[in-house]
Amino acid sequence: MDFDTPLFDTPLAEAWVRAIAAAVEKEEGRLTELDSAIGDGDHGSNLRRGFAAALTALDGLRPAGPGAVLSKAGTTLISKVGGASGPLYGKAFRAIGAALPGPAGPADLADALAAGLDAVRTLGRAEPGDKTIVDAYTPAVAAFRACAAAGAALPEAAGAAADAAEQGARDTIPLRARKGRASYLGERSIGHQDPGATSTALLFRTLAEVAAG
Repeated sequence: MDFDTPLFDTPLAEAWVRAIAAAVEKEEGRLTELDSAIGDGDHGSNLRRGFAAALTALDGLRPAGPGAVLSKAGTTLISKVGGASGPLYGKAFRAIGAALPGPAGPADLADALAAGLDAVRTLGRAEPGDKTIVDAYTPAVAAFRACAAAGAALPEAAGAAADAAEQGARDTIPLRARKGRASYLGERSIGHQDPGATSTALLFRTLAEVAAG
């Protein structure tokens, strides 16, 4: 491993969780508006509460590595967030954390992010096109992995993943929901951007920002 290349280490993992908490707090209203159209209207408030609790949990933590940071955040999300988003994001962060025992370069982080996606798909039984988190997470991982395979540094790979996640979230607008609360609306779910895909795009955008910062 080339140690002149920026690594995803413990400080960066902590910065990512803190950046997510700040972004979710800022975008709570938008997430609530999106979820009110096709869900229960609590996606923004649930995530804000969950990541605020994750920050509290990190304040007393002396992590052994970046994986410990993300695993702790994931466990906190599972225990503190209601609805589907807590278990889904919680399992994702725990899976990412389990794959990162130490500082990681882009290729190892790509594998860890893919493990998080696998956890979401297993728990939610969702596939691309179902109008869920998976529709933003899948292209993000593909873009990150492609950049890593091409030898890109962490900031470039994370930026490409964020762009892909944001496009994936926008691409949910014309889809009919096939999973979750939105699926009960049938055709009426068409024309609305999925709130879970939108918050997933926030997660990847904050990763790009802390990697570049």
